[in-house]
Amino acid sequence: METFLGIDYPTWWFLLIGAVFSGYAILDGFDLGAGAWHLFFRKEKSRRIALNAVGPVWDGNEVWLVIGGGALFAGFPVMYATLFSAMYVPFMLFLACIIFRAISIEFRSKEPMRWWRRGWDISYSVSSILLAILLGVILGNVLQGAAIGENLEFSGDWLEFFNPYAFLVGFTTLALFMMHGAIYLLMKTEGRLYAKLTILLKRSIIAFIILFAILTTVTLIYIPHLSDRFRDNPAYFIAPVIAFLAIANIPRLASKQKYLRAFIFSAISIGMLLVLVAIELYPVLFLSTIDPIHNITVYNAAASEKSLGIMLTFAAIGIPLVLTYTIFVYKTFWGKVQLDETSY
Repeated sequence: METFLGIDYPTWWFLLIGAVFSGYAILDGFDLGAGAWHLFFRKEKSRRIALNAVGPVWDGNEVWLVIGGGALFAGFPVMYATLFSAMYVPFMLFLACIIFRAISIEFRSKEPMRWWRRGWDISYSVSSILLAILLGVILGNVLQGAAIGENLEFSGDWLEFFNPYAFLVGFTTLALFMMHGAIYLLMKTEGRLYAKLTILLKRSIIAFIILFAILTTVTLIYIPHLSDRFRDNPAYFIAPVIAFLAIANIPRLASKQKYLRAFIFSAISIGMLLVLVAIELYPVLFLSTIDPIHNITVYNAAASEKSLGIMLTFAAIGIPLVLTYTIFVYKTFWGKVQLDETSY
């Protein structure tokens, strides 16, 4: 098996796809969190400010989702086929919510009528909430596994994906994104909206910590295989320690109104939680609840060695370009939101 820097190509693609989806979760996470808070803002001006805080960047953030999906299809076509066919309904709901969120942002300011804007406000907020929950539902099902049988095909019922554990992960994800989004909005706003967001941030921090504690407990008790790798290699405990320290720093920094630093630690928390997922699963991509022999792994799901090598070269060129563009956009629109005639 061909390697690069001592790591085989399938593992490189596992790391690459994980990094891209982590980037998406961090960037679109605060968009979704901001959208989830939207109906909590009563005044028209507050809603416009919150909307314009994410307006210049939300569509660029979704590029990372497109890259992640394309990389999954290119690097692990078997995983792509099984995952999307098994979770067809959750992914269709996810796609519908993405469409409604996009048109809500773009259509809201096209007409001045109150009922028009109110309708799109509801669509924007509800679709953002559902997107966050559905991302967690999909992740929860990947963590606990599915009925994957012979030929690595899904043989269960789509209703099994809407289970208590998946929804627990979903609501924890929503709380995490709402906390992340509140911190971002605090960096972009001032005045009465800023004061309101300080209260909302405290509530979201409490909700996330409670849900995260429950999720951790449930996972350790009912899905013990996810902690096997940590018991086998204590060195991996550095990852959960970093994750817990990052989470603990968020309320400390928020209480001092150091919101940029709090946002950085919130982003680190999201990234480290996904690192924990990667450590728990590797080399498995999708667990089989029927028989471990049917697990989808980075090796039996990967494309050919030659294809992985060629595409890795393209990824090494393309991803830094997207990252550069992302940094440029955020630097351009840095600072507090000021409404003008071009605003949403």
